[in-house]
This record gives sequence, structure tokens and C-alpha cells, in this order.
Amino acid sequence: MARAPIDRSSDSAPDVANVAGTVQVGDCAEIMRGLPEACADMVFADPPYNLQLEGELRRPNDSVVDAVTDAWDRFDDFATYDAFCRDWLGAARHVLRPGGTIWVIGSYHNIYRVGAILQDLGYWILNDITWRKSNPMPNFRGRRFTNAHETLIWAARDRGRPHTFNHAAMKALNGDLQMRSDWVLPVCNGNERLKVDGKKAHPTQKPEALLHRVLLSSTEPGDLVLDPFFGTGTTGAAAKRLGRRWIGIDRDEGYARLARERIASVGEIDPDDLEVTRSKRAEPRVPFGRVVEAGLLSAGDMLYDPTGRPRAKVRADGTLVSDSAAGSIHAVGAQVQGLSACNGWAFWRVDAGKGNLKSIDELRARLRAADASGAPAE
Repeated sequence: MARAPIDRSSDSAPDVANVAGTVQVGDCAEIMRGLPEACADMVFADPPYNLQLEGELRRPNDSVVDAVTDAWDRFDDFATYDAFCRDWLGAARHVLRPGGTIWVIGSYHNIYRVGAILQDLGYWILNDITWRKSNPMPNFRGRRFTNAHETLIWAARDRGRPHTFNHAAMKALNGDLQMRSDWVLPVCNGNERLKVDGKKAHPTQKPEALLHRVLLSSTEPGDLVLDPFFGTGTTGAAAKRLGRRWIGIDRDEGYARLARERIASVGEIDPDDLEVTRSKRAEPRVPFGRVVEAGLLSAGDMLYDPTGRPRAKVRADGTLVSDSAAGSIHAVGAQVQGLSACNGWAFWRVDAGKGNLKSIDELRARLRAADASGAPAE
């Protein structure tokens, strides 16, 4: 997985197909501006937090805490950090497609500044997610509450454009309950934590479980995900496991090398195994008239309510007629129940023989399957 350097000797942007699946080394804002406009479906960013640490942090036993002391997390002042954020967030808008989204993770040190800059640049905030760590580092000095969470901001590049959100998949992942905006996940540890000579390879390595949830919620297989602060490649590893394309950027060649080695060890996934639960709204629309056209129902067939009582007949144009109303499956369903609205697909039943009633939604499912396969509905 050798790096494919971006050629900046001309004004032409590189072919993204040649850059996907590589780790670019250099300034992330410069590299993103050198990529084709609107080439990425999603950006995930774990930027420097500007922790403003002063001196060593020690445990009660006087051992030194392995904290973030790297030069890349040091900024002279807030104005310098803000300028840095405006630069890379502006470049991220360049690579994001219309309808694309960005995730930025941070702590109380920086996330409020990042959120304001996102809004200043025209991003539209969709959610803030609290990642509550099930195993946070204790507060050793005893002067504050234990910092047990980090915050992720999820924002759309543009207000009002449709964006990807796999609601049904998130619900399935969460035991058939709607996924909330507070996520309880452990920090990166154990065998997942990359080490060099017995020490952490990167001080802020994120757990793959976190990226799995982010990518599954807001991208589709084949989408291109760009991470401008790639580190040791958690985003790339999670993307590869989920069948997403990726581009990583990092200033440090040492981190880039570790990321390449790590991602190369991830096996390819069968595309059939990447399918997720879809919501009804995400499925292709099928008018009831198509059920009649396909011969799955005929004019004059009787439809029943869930109790088995005959309530309406099918007409040739896909409408229904009852004793008191005529119209769509939804309008007549509402009328016979005395309601203001009704989901006709869920309400109406058809006689499948010997008094066995089945939902007309099963007929719609057969049409969708036939459309997907190209075979006639039977």
C-alpha cells in the first residue's frame, strides 16, 4: 500500500481513483485543496485538541501519565489554533460533495471553537454526539470532575440538501431501539492499541468501534471517506472492513507507515455481507396500481381489515371502493376506520386462500424483489 504522491506541478487535480486507498504525507489543507472538488462523501477528522498542558501529569504513585505532549498539539494561542481550524475546515468543504457530511471529534479544550468555525464556514450542524468512555482515565489531581467523554460534531456541508443517514441500520445495531446521541464505548486498549517498543504508537488512537458506528451511520459501501488527521489509520481500517474507499492524510511519515501496515492486514469483505437494514422510506416507491398491473391483484378482488372483515374492493386503476368512500388504499383505509390518516400498506389484507389473510405489503415486497432481479413478479 505504497503512497501515491499527489502531483502539484500542474493545475490539474489528480484522479481520485489513483489516490483512494493511500496515505498522503504532508499538510492536510494543502493536500485537500489539491484534490478534485466534491470528490469525498464524508470527512472524519480527529484534529489536534490544543490541550494546553503545562508540565508533567503524575499519578498518586508519582509515575508519569503518558499524556499528549507532541509538538503537533501545541499552538501559540487561541487565534493561531482558530486560523489552523479555518484553514483545514475550508479545505474540507472543497473536497466534500453536495450532501456530504463531516464528523469532527474533540474535547472541551477545542470542540466549542471548532463548532463555531464550522457554522461560520457554512456547515449545517446535524448532531453533537457524546462519546461516553466506559473506562476513562481518572482525574489524578482531584481538582475537577473526571473527563469521561469526548464530543463529536456531525455536520452537513450544506443546509437543506439530503444527506446519508442509515436510521434503520443504527436502530438494528442498538437492539431495535433508536440510536441516541450518547454512545457508551471503551477507549482504545488491549490488542487494538498499536505499540512500538512497548509504548503507545500514537497517544490519541481512537477505537475502531467508534469509527464503525460513524461510518455505518452516514456512508454507503463504495463511498469515499477522507481523514485529514489519519494517525495510525483507524478510519482506514474501519472503512476497509465496511467496504468504503478511503484517503488518509498525516504530517508524520512514521504514523503513515504504521497505518499502511495496519490496513494492509485487514481482510477484504464480501460485498453481500455489507448490506444493512433499510427503512421503508429508503426503499423504492411502489404505487398500489403496479400491484394490479402486475396481476398480483385483479379488479373486483376484496380487501379485508386486520380482523378479517371485508371492507373494500380493488378497482382497475389501483384505487379502492367501499360502502362509504373511494380513493387510494390510504384514503379508504382511513375512511373505513374513521381516522384522519392510514398507512394502507400496513392496514389492508388479501385472501391468500382457505381464509388465510396476508398483508398487501407482501405483494409490494415481491414487486421490489422482481425489480431488483429483473425477473417478473409472481
